[in-house]
Parts: sequence; structure tokens; C-alpha cells
Amino acid sequence: MGSATTSTENAGTGLFPPPAGIAASTSRRMRSIRLALVGAGVLLLAWGAFVMFDSVRLTRIPGVALWIAAAIVLHDAILAPIVFACAIALRRVGRRTTGTVIAIVQGAIVVGSLVSLIAVPTMVAKNFAPANPTVLPLDYGLNLGIFWLVLAVLTVGLSVWALLRERHHAGKIDVDSGR
Repeated sequence: MGSATTSTENAGTGLFPPPAGIAASTSRRMRSIRLALVGAGVLLLAWGAFVMFDSVRLTRIPGVALWIAAAIVLHDAILAPIVFACAIALRRVGRRTTGTVIAIVQGAIVVGSLVSLIAVPTMVAKNFAPANPTVLPLDYGLNLGIFWLVLAVLTVGLSVWALLRERHHAGKIDVDSGR
């Protein structure tokens, strides 16, 4: 059904065949690169587990496991859907929104979320900290708010710059082609 494809186009890639003109050797090379990356990831996980069990007391491992589970839930249930929804909203708001702008906004959301993930525990800890003012000396809530404000300004600035740059290049191509 549809167009006929050659075996070179579908060589070992499953549902997504390579674009026209890509040889089967590329897919074999990509498969070996992926295998090497998976192997490196498994080795790094094993090393991390070894270091954790070697340096963390056994009574603290359930807390570490809870922290890892919470990080996974925060990522999969909150951060990933927000980034995805922003991409959908940006594509629907303006059909002229480019992939560069979407990547800039998504990157800003990820960076802001990670900084918040680091800052919020310190804000909570400050409420339970001992009376020693040198333990947690800063106003972490204010600093996080300033960070988000600077991040928003940088994101808007980079997005505007990327749009202007892409429109400039698009206009330059039109002028060069005589259209």
C-alpha cells in the first residue's frame, strides 16, 4: 500500500526508514553507536550503584531511593508534560514559530525547573534550620524569583533574536533567488 520501498531504505530501522539516499551502512553504523551509548550508560549506572553502596550507609539507601523515585515522578508527571504542552502551544499560537524558538523555550523551562528543584529544598530547610543564621544565610525564595525573571528575559531576548535572524536569512534567500 502506498509507495514501494527498497530494502536499503528499511534496513534495520523498524518503523522509521532512513531518508532517501541514506545507505544501509549508515543504519548499521548508527546501530553500533547506539549500542556503544547503551553500554556506556549501563556501565555508568553500575558504577553509580557501586559508589552509592560503597559510600552511603545502608540505613540511608531507602531515602536515596525515595529521592530518585520522586525525581522520576517529578520529571515524568510534571516537567515533561509542561515542556510538551509549551511546544504544542507555541506551534498553535503562531504557525510561523520556528523549531529554534521552541527549543529555546523548552530549554529555559528545563533549566528553570532544575534550578527550582535545587532551590526549593533549601527554602524548606531554612524553615527547619537551627537558629544559626550562617547555615542558610540567603533569601532563597527571592533569589529563585530573580532567577526566573532573568531567565524569562533571556528567553524572550533569545527567541526574538532567533526569529529576526531566521527571517533575515529567509529574506536573503528570497532576494538571491529573484523572488
